[in-house]
Amino acid sequence: MSDDAFTARMQEHRRELHVHCYRMLGSFDEAEDLVQETFLRAWKARESFDEATNLRAWLYKIATNACLDVLRRKKRTPPRSESPAEVTWLQPYPDELLDAVAPSAERPDVVAIARETIGLAFLAAIQLLPARQRAVLVLRDVLEWSAAETADLLEMSVPAANSALQRARATLRERLPENHGSWQAPSPTEDEQALLERFVRAHTTGDPDEMVALVRHDIRVTMPPYPMEYNGLDELWPLFERATSGTDGEWRLLPTAANRMPAAASYLRVTGTDEYVPFKLDVLRIVDGKIAEITTFGPSHFADHGLPATL
Repeated sequence: MSDDAFTARMQEHRRELHVHCYRMLGSFDEAEDLVQETFLRAWKARESFDEATNLRAWLYKIATNACLDVLRRKKRTPPRSESPAEVTWLQPYPDELLDAVAPSAERPDVVAIARETIGLAFLAAIQLLPARQRAVLVLRDVLEWSAAETADLLEMSVPAANSALQRARATLRERLPENHGSWQAPSPTEDEQALLERFVRAHTTGDPDEMVALVRHDIRVTMPPYPMEYNGLDELWPLFERATSGTDGEWRLLPTAANRMPAAASYLRVTGTDEYVPFKLDVLRIVDGKIAEITTFGPSHFADHGLPATL
């Protein structure tokens, strides 16, 4: 295989490898770095690549090991608390880019990305797992690899891989919301989009009572990269009141989607200025017709979501 053909075939797997590294690390930016590292390692080893070998599996092995190297180096496993706020490095993933990984006639081996395997609650939960348990879980339960394939990739025995999977699943059962298994939607549903529109309207018209009507009484809000957490309406009411009071300026919100969940991009025009500038991105987890969780990110990823720099 020529060098150009080898490079072209690697590039076919770029986006799905990015999603894989994102699941392993929880960070959109670090995932990009790891894909580049994967391609660099693959390029250096290209002479040893046997064309009879499955290129996709070979690249996944390189990518997984590159991620494990980073996790060992960073040693950033958070305290084993119940709070996803401990995962301060968590970043959102634009739905538009997830759509680029969808299975096709040419790539039937790609696994469809449902929110149960890319949702922020799932991502935060698996960051609590030891690195090799996390790798086994992603390979087995997300990518649907066999125990033998997983063990071969991670250079461990099949019994050891199965044991790691059992421990990882047990941890997730403790950490994930009870209804996690029902998050099968490939994108936000019509009802969720309607709720998002109400959320946008309440924010822009300054209606804190409508905001309260949209959320569950046990709502949780986290704000990566800050280890802050707000639980329940009593804690959130001051935030809702300030956000809708006009104290900070005038808001405009654009609906979008991240991690297969509805999201709203907020722009703020400070009094005395002419432009609305990016301020925050709220990603909503909706349960039984109400907002159960809001994960609020800063504006640094607006460009990744195809959002305008100003309004």
